[in-house]
Amino acid sequence: MAHAPETRAAIRATYIFDRLSLEAAAARHDVPLSTARKWRTQAEAQGDDWDKARAAAGLSVGGVSTIAQLVLADFMTMYQATVEGVRDTELPAMARAEALSRLADAFQKTIAAVAKAAPDMGRYAIATELMQDLAMFVSREFPDYRSALADVLEPFALEVAKKYGA
Repeated sequence: MAHAPETRAAIRATYIFDRLSLEAAAARHDVPLSTARKWRTQAEAQGDDWDKARAAAGLSVGGVSTIAQLVLADFMTMYQATVEGVRDTELPAMARAEALSRLADAFQKTIAAVAKAAPDMGRYAIATELMQDLAMFVSREFPDYRSALADVLEPFALEVAKKYGA
């Protein structure tokens, strides 16, 4: 089935400026994902890299602060999924502790990078670091309360994000 050039342009714009995934952009415009992928590949071969245009559009629209917020939001989503995965696994206790330790390190590095890229997010970084410190303290000093704290901290993290504009 042939598509109008306007449809290709609409998918490109949705992908680049609305920041939807290629899958979501194709679905929005009722085009098979394989067709959207083919269009993106053809465009790249002609010098129109949709991914580079998407990154540039993000920088020009909202600046580095917006990009830092997107990175932080993506990281927090992955962080939460990883914590849930570690919690729901049958890994030995030491393997879970190692995974959580590595995750805590990644968390600290991500927060530090975001704070450097967007100093206005410093208050949010401090608040999230404090929550991380509390989680580590409870894990070390009151291990029986870890699960309950995780149940409280996850929704509280959303409140902190709302308050500090992340």
